[in-house]
Amino acid sequence: MIRGFKMKLYPGMEAEYERRHNLLWPEMKEMIHAHGGKNYSIFLDRETLTLFGCIEVEDEALWQAGADTQINRKWWDYMADIMETNPDNSPVSTDLQMVFHLD
Repeated sequence: MIRGFKMKLYPGMEAEYERRHNLLWPEMKEMIHAHGGKNYSIFLDRETLTLFGCIEVEDEALWQAGADTQINRKWWDYMADIMETNPDNSPVSTDLQMVFHLD
């Protein structure tokens, strides 16, 4: 299953967001893979500061369980100062409906 979603950066945080992801913690990479995530990409619309994420997941329930891991919560806390977040520091994220896919 391919999931698409959008999130939003705070103004001026584009370079910092990219820097932090270029240095993604090994434990975070392991958690993503352990919870069935692969082919994960995030794109930035610089005009609107909207991030578009796209990830393949093996199983929706397994993927959702990753949100409750200690490393994921730590990552959310780490990212909260540069992007829009919910009260628990999870990113404000909107799922997008796939309307076309071509292999």
